[in-house]
Amino acid sequence: MIEIAGVTRSYGAFKALDDASLSIREGEFFSLLGPSGCGKTTLLRLIAGFDSPTSGSIAIDGQPMNGIPANRRPTNMVFQSYAIFPHLNVEQNVGYGLKRLRLDASEERRRVVEALAQVSLSGLGKRGATELSGGQRQRVALARALVMRPKVLLLDEPLSALDKKLREQMQVELRRLQQAVGITFILVTHDQYEALAMSDRIAVMFGGRIAQVAAPKEIYQRPVNRQVADFLGGMNFVQAEIVGEEAGQIVVDTKAFGRVRTDKPKLFQRNGGSATLGIRPERLRVLWDEARAKFEVAGTVVDRHYFGEITHLIVEIPGLEKPLSVTETNDFGADDIPVGTPIRLAYDPDALVAMGE
Repeated sequence: MIEIAGVTRSYGAFKALDDASLSIREGEFFSLLGPSGCGKTTLLRLIAGFDSPTSGSIAIDGQPMNGIPANRRPTNMVFQSYAIFPHLNVEQNVGYGLKRLRLDASEERRRVVEALAQVSLSGLGKRGATELSGGQRQRVALARALVMRPKVLLLDEPLSALDKKLREQMQVELRRLQQAVGITFILVTHDQYEALAMSDRIAVMFGGRIAQVAAPKEIYQRPVNRQVADFLGGMNFVQAEIVGEEAGQIVVDTKAFGRVRTDKPKLFQRNGGSATLGIRPERLRVLWDEARAKFEVAGTVVDRHYFGEITHLIVEIPGLEKPLSVTETNDFGADDIPVGTPIRLAYDPDALVAMGE
């Protein structure tokens, strides 16, 4: 549906986007994820036609977009601010863009009713814009975009103004809506969990460049480099010595986990004879009482952080420069482990992943 080829956007000497290439499939929920200033909103604006590339090309549904203004592109955008007109009621807001299509009144009315039903706002068409909750305003903005029947819906952090519970609810509803209407959604977000929960695929961006494009599970479990690993969730990094390479894998020795064989990342670069491995905090499990595991490591709890259903234990391991972060659910009493407690942790060697460049 969208083909982005070697796109750069410069502002003087500053490159907001640097040689970005990306293919987005028809009917896909695709997320652009990264920290503030990484170029994700710039890329979204280029797709929408609100700005033009310094170099490179963008095509939508096989049609080159260079020189095509925003109002003639098969896209529509939902902004972070929603941009609801306060002097219009819900159905007038939703149908605002239809005026330029010169539809007859019955067709315009039918499309507005259909769009309101899609976003679960049936029966609220006469309600004033100032009488809406934050979640309802977000739905109105979605309906106003969908009523134009775009091929691509662009979403610029549309959930960022909502409280945590409503935001999580709207994540589920937005995914359901995308699956129901079947068009391509492109979401810009800095929230890693939002991208992981909603997306078919994710492009992780830093400094105007695309670092990795993959399905959520692959990006989380097999990050292409340390920067991606560190941005998506917590990650423990462990230094290791390379003792061999064979069949796309490397064999390393670590001071805590012993000898480990792991897949060599595409972007892997040797730093002399050393390498960096990563292991997620939830892949380390507390061994209670007399329980034993084939692979385990011993240490001491030096800190802990309570988060309701889970506790993050900070565990110092002999031989490691930094303590390990361990995520444990509280149904077994992780929140009651005192600082200073000796502890044993089970792990799976397959959970140790070599980092790329």
